Amino acid sequence: MKRLTKVFQDCTRNGTKAFVPYIAAGDPSLQRTAEMLLYLAGHGADIIEVGVPFSDPMADGPVIQTAMERALEAGTTLRKVLDLVKRFRNLYSTPIILMGYYNPFYAYGIEEFARDARASGVDGVLTVDLPPEEAREFHGLLKKEGISSIFLLTPVSDAKRISAVKRVAGGFVYFVSVTGVTGERNTLPEEIKERMVEIKKEIPLPLVLGFGISGPDVIRNFYPYGDGFVVGSALIKHWVEAGFSLERDSDFHPFYKSLVEACRGR
Repeated sequence: MKRLTKVFQDCTRNGTKAFVPYIAAGDPSLQRTAEMLLYLAGHGADIIEVGVPFSDPMADGPVIQTAMERALEAGTTLRKVLDLVKRFRNLYSTPIILMGYYNPFYAYGIEEFARDARASGVDGVLTVDLPPEEAREFHGLLKKEGISSIFLLTPVSDAKRISAVKRVAGGFVYFVSVTGVTGERNTLPEEIKERMVEIKKEIPLPLVLGFGISGPDVIRNFYPYGDGFVVGSALIKHWVEAGFSLERDSDFHPFYKSLVEACRGR
């Protein structure tokens, strides 16, 4: 919790926004993911969102679904993901959010998972398919271990859902730009700007925009409204197109740098 709070405090002080890249753990291998985590932390990521592979990622579009398939084929498990985070935590203090579906957490044992997540250095958990109204037990276990529960709100979330999220959310609130699955969009609906302003008045937590951010221009367009920006599908797509390379001449670097720069207000 403290690391997340510090990120947003630093961004407010510097007049910048939190850059939150998303990667799927184990895609294309755990070793490559470990290398990518170090790259992200060393090149401007303020928070890193790590996707936990699951066989039925219903909220994800084709890019992330395919990444999940590669990760599962590589033998990635939740226990291995936690070990990955633990090794990363020995080198960097960049906050880590695990984003996943409830089934793997439940199968692991939610009490054991909460303890092991804390021991690994996880800062927050976003469970895509567990609404706040049903998250009391899991949220309580995470909170006991000092881990923030991150929840999703959408442009159509009603007052009841907003109130429920307000009661239990920690760290930040993840605002989904569009209903539907993850994936790049060339543009996002302009009307969500007003919705973001309304939600920020209701919930005293940073509001981070995600789903559909295709590049730096989208970040610049919504810069005054969000406290941070998650980029997932577009980032994975560019990494795949670069052959999962992080070498000096990789085509991945210019795109990644453009996202960081946009979150710095440039």
